[in-house]
Amino acid sequence: MTSSTRLFRVNPSMDPALRAWGRGALLAAALASTLTLQGCEVLALGAVAGGSAVVAVDRRTTGIQLEDKTIEIKVGQRAKELVGDKGNVNATAYNRAVLLTGEVPTEADRAALERAAGQVENVKGVVNELTVGFPSALTARASDGIIAGKIRAKFIEAADLSASAFKITVEGGVVYLMGMVSEAESRRATQLAAGVSGVKKVVRVFEMISAEEVLRLRSKATGTR
Repeated sequence: MTSSTRLFRVNPSMDPALRAWGRGALLAAALASTLTLQGCEVLALGAVAGGSAVVAVDRRTTGIQLEDKTIEIKVGQRAKELVGDKGNVNATAYNRAVLLTGEVPTEADRAALERAAGQVENVKGVVNELTVGFPSALTARASDGIIAGKIRAKFIEAADLSASAFKITVEGGVVYLMGMVSEAESRRATQLAAGVSGVKKVVRVFEMISAEEVLRLRSKATGTR
């Protein structure tokens, strides 16, 4: 069994509270270990561990959802300016954290894109999963889309999981899961994703929250106490 971690690059220009969040993510990443599940490597990233609960809506506020979409557009624009058609760069934002996936021509481009993403307004951290190489073929991207759809379907079918709490990105058969979830939800989602045909590895890029926080978010969404 091997172990590895991904470092969450925290934007130094953010306010102290967000920098503290980033330090928590880095600490959890340092403590996380890689598990073997159905032949797939599983990597955890997060902040605070907790229990499980089910909620039916996106756990981000409407304002944050809009902000994440704006971040994705701005990072995409910067990627276009830096590498153009020489690369295939995908930016996925969740709760103002940015995941970079895809391919770029050089290691210098990879580093430059990470810096550029971190400089976008309101970005609180960057997870850089870009690889150096030629852009992936359209057939490979289509296959990744099919895998993502199958995973989403499994999440929807699972009675003990809220599909809307997760954001799914697939790149070259590697699945990246983002969201604000409890430890139990993280484990369950990873198990389901790893069982989908074609999945090579599942990488968890979660902002971990406690069971109490999950319940609070659910109550807020449904208007119950």
